[in-house]
Amino acid sequence: MSTEPETTEDAGPGTPDTRETPDQGTAGEATAEGTETTDGTESADGTETAAGQAAAPEGSAAAEEGAAVEDGAAAELSEAEAELAAQRIERERIERRKAEKGSPIASGGKLSGTAADLLAAVRAVESGEKPTATVFAEPAPAPRRPAPEPVRRPEPVPAPVAPSGPAPQTVDAVRRVLTEGGAPDTLAVQAAAVLGEDAAAALREDPWQLLRVAGVRPEQADGFARALLGAGCAPDDERRGRAVTVWLLEQAAVAGHTALDLPALTAALGRQGVPDPDAAVQATLAEGEALAFQDALEEQPGAPAAQDAGRGAETDEETDEEQERPVRVLVGLERYALAEESLADGLARLVNSPPREAGQDWEAVAAGLSGGAAELARAVAGHGLVLHTGGEAARAEPAALLGAARAAGLRAFAVCHTPDGRGRLAAQLGGEPAEQGVGTVAGLLSGAEGPGRDTDGALELDLLIVLDAPQLDVEGAAMLVESLPDGARLVLSGDPGVLWSAGPGRVFADLLAARGCPQTASRVPDPGPLGELVSGIGIGELNQVAAPGKEIVIVPVRDAGEAVHRTVQLVADSVPRAIGVPADQTVVITPGHGGAAGTRALNTALKERLNPGPGRFGGFDPGDRIVYSPTPGRTVPGVVVQADAEGLHLSCAGGPVVVPRERVEGGVRHGWALTAHQAVGTRWPAAVVVLPGDAVQALSRPWVYTAFGRAERHLSVVHGVEQALPKAVAEIPPKPRTTRLQTLLRPQEG
Repeated sequence: MSTEPETTEDAGPGTPDTRETPDQGTAGEATAEGTETTDGTESADGTETAAGQAAAPEGSAAAEEGAAVEDGAAAELSEAEAELAAQRIERERIERRKAEKGSPIASGGKLSGTAADLLAAVRAVESGEKPTATVFAEPAPAPRRPAPEPVRRPEPVPAPVAPSGPAPQTVDAVRRVLTEGGAPDTLAVQAAAVLGEDAAAALREDPWQLLRVAGVRPEQADGFARALLGAGCAPDDERRGRAVTVWLLEQAAVAGHTALDLPALTAALGRQGVPDPDAAVQATLAEGEALAFQDALEEQPGAPAAQDAGRGAETDEETDEEQERPVRVLVGLERYALAEESLADGLARLVNSPPREAGQDWEAVAAGLSGGAAELARAVAGHGLVLHTGGEAARAEPAALLGAARAAGLRAFAVCHTPDGRGRLAAQLGGEPAEQGVGTVAGLLSGAEGPGRDTDGALELDLLIVLDAPQLDVEGAAMLVESLPDGARLVLSGDPGVLWSAGPGRVFADLLAARGCPQTASRVPDPGPLGELVSGIGIGELNQVAAPGKEIVIVPVRDAGEAVHRTVQLVADSVPRAIGVPADQTVVITPGHGGAAGTRALNTALKERLNPGPGRFGGFDPGDRIVYSPTPGRTVPGVVVQADAEGLHLSCAGGPVVVPRERVEGGVRHGWALTAHQAVGTRWPAAVVVLPGDAVQALSRPWVYTAFGRAERHLSVVHGVEQALPKAVAEIPPKPRTTRLQTLLRPQEG
């Protein structure tokens, strides 16, 4: 059995290779554990997809809606619900802003063939005119109306009750259609939630709409369509082509891409048996289910246009017409395209808007700081957007900036990716998070944490510091930037060596590469043997480090079975006895969920040793360590307290959470062993990193850097990959993602 790579990004910048990882789930709809491939591997958001069958995936759409709160005591759950509501409001605002723009997307006049036909189709759809008959057989849809301005409150209030699911009669109707088509009736709730009140009729009219349910694959939807349509089912059915196109774009989003190159998309459609991939893409664009873009490529040195720069005006004009810059045609889902464009617009607004505070205030802030913190303060004094890079020890610099700014009377707030990060930052400042102006990204967006909003919906802030910035995806980053008022300053701080965001995009890396704003790099190294080891990995070197206090221990193993045995022994006996770190403060990190040494196998073995029990409630017992997924892409460590008729009672991040019975399977997992994506943003006193021999494909420099960096005092490496580990550190960089942010920012650079 194989433990595959943790992310589904292995297909490169084009599209995931659906021949190898065909059921990665639906982008943005899987929970933080909920998208696993057929052999148990992990997607870009650290989640699992359904294991090779059209059954309800563990990360269902119901889990996205959050879980019920017990009499206001479950603050974490209310925060999740409020976050989802805030996301809906921000998306409406983004759509409204884009609808107000009248200018079309810049085009490349030298396109020909399919790309030219595609461009003509896009222009016709955008203008509301009927496309030419050679492109579309159906009339173009009417132009969309701008979304109305949402009503905003000064301080969003978390919803007291979890959103209700689909109506029982809708679920029953869908279940009958699924049974008639030979699909598992366990998909009924998900299908009803995704397709709405008319889900049953929609499935009868277009059976391939079943692909919109997370975990369903094209071959499964084809079987469902054959059962319902009979002789009317054909591979060249336009409905199938559109559905598979959208499904491929969703799989790409799971892998971290915000769009796909047109040639890569058509090639993937061909592999899925679509006879005319170009027509399928055009039909998808005509229906408004995806958007197309033309992005100009950067000119290469010595290009003809540059060589002709000294010619006369007429020659230059002629050359410009003949030597137009090359473009690439991209296709993406609307939600990510709008988020990326909104993010670029918002960043430009922050960079170009006049600073709200006078320079004297910032001079006072910088005067009270020294070293890297003072350098950071001086950069923030004169710019609306500043990037700050460094390891764990470098977090002291934005922490010092936050404290000095608040002491100077500025409205400053800092957010982290996880509750653990929030607690560590507040501890550096010497107080409780709320007192020190520290929260989480989710808490700030939901209104559960932070300063609140003004009547226009903007955060009442002069300075926002975002730590763990590499974990920002395009949608979260867009909502943060859209929430900042004109004149506010934004500091994005993080370690560029860790794994990228769970959701689509690579915001921090794109901003660093764009070089459109000041960047300050911390010179504070992480201390001790662990800091030396991780720093070396960051530059591609796996060095032997002296560890006189047993800070680093290598445990060689021959196979996955021995790896599980030695891991349990380390967590339960060796680390507590030799290092003094108890089992409940030690995390196990492994590359994937499946396989003989994946999270499921390790959690089973660790539960049997550390907290044996019958699993009285959905496989859980009081005292079990778990990870809870309130929203997609987020995992919060916790412990099971009890279970009753209301659901599973947890203690997460210091607060009680109640997960209803129907949401336990999709939202809660055992949490002694995690993947690196689930562990990013959190640190433990001790970490045991498990590298069985069949985990070679999972290894990359960012994965090793992230996994090894989760330990504060002690790191044990259960090592069975031999020379694959140093090779991964030296030679395997992050898997590329196709994004548009750098292109969108390029015209705005000064």
